Amino acid sequence: MKIKPIILITGEPKSIFFEIFFKALKKNKYKSPLILICCKETLLQEMKKYKFKKRIRVINSNKIKNTIIDNKTLNIINIKLQKSQIQNLNDKLKKKYIEDSFNTALKLIKDGYTHKFINGPINKSSFLNKRYLGITEYISKKFNKKNIGMLIYNKDLSVCPLTTHLPIKLVPKKINKKLIEKKIEIIHNFYKKHLKIKAKIAVSGINPHCESILKFNEDDKIVKLAVKSKMKNGIDVKGPFPTDTLFLKANRKKFNVILGMYHDQVLTPMKTLFEYDAINITMGLPFFRISPDHGPNEKMIGKNKSNPLSLIRALNFLDKR
Repeated sequence: MKIKPIILITGEPKSIFFEIFFKALKKNKYKSPLILICCKETLLQEMKKYKFKKRIRVINSNKIKNTIIDNKTLNIINIKLQKSQIQNLNDKLKKKYIEDSFNTALKLIKDGYTHKFINGPINKSSFLNKRYLGITEYISKKFNKKNIGMLIYNKDLSVCPLTTHLPIKLVPKKINKKLIEKKIEIIHNFYKKHLKIKAKIAVSGINPHCESILKFNEDDKIVKLAVKSKMKNGIDVKGPFPTDTLFLKANRKKFNVILGMYHDQVLTPMKTLFEYDAINITMGLPFFRISPDHGPNEKMIGKNKSNPLSLIRALNFLDKR
């Protein structure tokens, strides 16, 4: 069977992506052909900066289905930027570059060319301009998918926030039994279909110690009822658990995925435990969308000190599928 290519976009036109991409290519060899959607001129500049040598092959995206591609060359689809534009990148130019990159990649996916996609780090506040909570929602909208989930994946333990990049003030209003049930189903189905293993799900509570001094305790009236409902459907799920002890070694080894109520509740301990050894997967899409689990980190550009592990994990994950 023909191995499907992995399509990558750089994300921001200038970030640490080129550095970690070059490091990933030096460290590993991949069976899947790699196609990078980027500006050729910027790529040449970055290759010179990091002393990375490989022959570049520019591919026409309209003729790509009839093109034989391998990793003997650095395959790119060129998103053109003039030298003057590269030197004077403003938010408008950056946004257009990222949108053009996404549109090119997602058209190839919609046309059935591949099901493997990685986007490099993106400054969400300037690119999305408050239209979407995050890239997860941005891409899901383009495929009209509502039942999606953000999975920060590590082979030993993963986490999924019920609410993603939502201000903490708005979180309580979004938490309800139906949403918790739906996220449990999404996790269960993703693990079964794509990872070929059983999801052992722990659900965190909302309140400290899952207790409340108020008459209405959300952990009893919402979270516990949602968990019981999905247990009756045969899903391996337990909770709610107090988050302050859930990530202790003795507790977390009982599960392979933790569903938290909000972003920092589960991503903070996850990144503390695994640092760069995790990837961001969007569950619920008709293809694999992954991003390295870190931002563009403009302050590190050119220092050659960025850690490529998350991108390497993303490439390895897709190379097996």
